[in-house]
Amino acid sequence: MPAVDLDDLDHAILRRLQEDSRTIAETIGAQVGLSAAAVQRRIKRLRSAGVIAREVAVLDPKAVGIAMTFVVAVEMEREQLDVLDTFRKQALGDSAVQQCYYVTGAADFILVVQCRGMSEFDAFTRRMFFQNGEVRHFTTSVVMDRVKVGLALPLDSG
Repeated sequence: MPAVDLDDLDHAILRRLQEDSRTIAETIGAQVGLSAAAVQRRIKRLRSAGVIAREVAVLDPKAVGIAMTFVVAVEMEREQLDVLDTFRKQALGDSAVQQCYYVTGAADFILVVQCRGMSEFDAFTRRMFFQNGEVRHFTTSVVMDRVKVGLALPLDSG
């Protein structure tokens, strides 16, 4: 998707929505110096243009019984499009995979995986890696503490 031309007011609105997407247009308008109607028009344009991709509830994993986070580097046997696409689809279809990145360097993919515990992660590794003949190697890091977790993009002006 090509970049959308955004002005300082769009950035200000987006910063506030990234903090809390439930903030009403009147409140945002008062903070950025626009009417509520102008804010609503801009938000509608930002949604239509795909700048605002989704609006979701961010859950506390421990509050819903998901106690462990794993960061997994995956090295594929071959870097061919069909192999990469198959692994992408597998990662997209697995609810334990919170994030999946195709990367440069020693690994081909970096996964962020959320599980209730080690036995659930063991089952995940069996289905994602051991049953996939195209996975050469994977390395897992267990997250000890979630120091900073966010999805907000840096929209600083200038």
